[in-house]
Amino acid sequence: MLGKLRKKELGGIKKEQSGALNPLKNINEEIYSFALLKQKEIDELKKLEAFRKEFIADVSHELKTPIFAAQGFVHTLLDGAVNDKNVRTRFLKKAAKSLDGLDVLVQDLLTLSQIETGDIKMKFESIDLHKLCAEVVDQLEEKSEKKEIRLKLMDPQHKLLVHADWQRITQVVTNLVSNAINYTGEGGEVIISFETSKKNITTSVTDTGDGIPQQHFSRIFERFYRVDKSRSREKGGTGLGLAIVKHILEGHGSRAEVESEVGKGSTFSFKLQKSKDDED
Repeated sequence: MLGKLRKKELGGIKKEQSGALNPLKNINEEIYSFALLKQKEIDELKKLEAFRKEFIADVSHELKTPIFAAQGFVHTLLDGAVNDKNVRTRFLKKAAKSLDGLDVLVQDLLTLSQIETGDIKMKFESIDLHKLCAEVVDQLEEKSEKKEIRLKLMDPQHKLLVHADWQRITQVVTNLVSNAINYTGEGGEVIISFETSKKNITTSVTDTGDGIPQQHFSRIFERFYRVDKSRSREKGGTGLGLAIVKHILEGHGSRAEVESEVGKGSTFSFKLQKSKDDED
């Protein structure tokens, strides 16, 4: 339609008259440019509306799963199972686990919303990246041991000082390592390693898990996007971890990179700028 608009105005005008009608030609160009701009705005609004609908549907689905599970256990107890001590304890534990999962989901949603709206401000300082990763390993060691997964932190040759927000980078490393454990089978391995360049330090989280098909690379950092929805939900997680990673790293002027081979594992990595202390 826009192409026709551009062509039809001056179609029958003689060449010798075209000089006198330059103003009309300019008007036609302006109309075309204006129409093109408005069409882009309409397309963008349609995309935003589609994204809004998809997001609401995803949130509703993710919320109802733990809610329905907790409701089922509680109603079963109210219907008489509460009188059986063994059943009561088991069902209450399951209901509590579902509600804990719901709490994690809500907290992740709040965190993501606050980062996107700028309510969370990054507190940049010189931090020891290896020490940060060691604390994450301590927190997740029990989780890895339950799956008989070897969680290994490589020792650097010198201190790894970067200019970053300790709390937010802790979230990044925690989410990446937790994901790696979730998608690695028993007897597998998750390794945190580092590579130093003149200005940056690259942190890599490598696993020997399921791997990710390459066609999914461009979407795995979207909210609630799952490569295999049924298997992903069974493995736990809120579906927001990588989206949070993406936004935190963007706030650090960085981005997450992924390399993966199906059946062999994945490596997620990110660069952070060295602190001036380290550069000196």
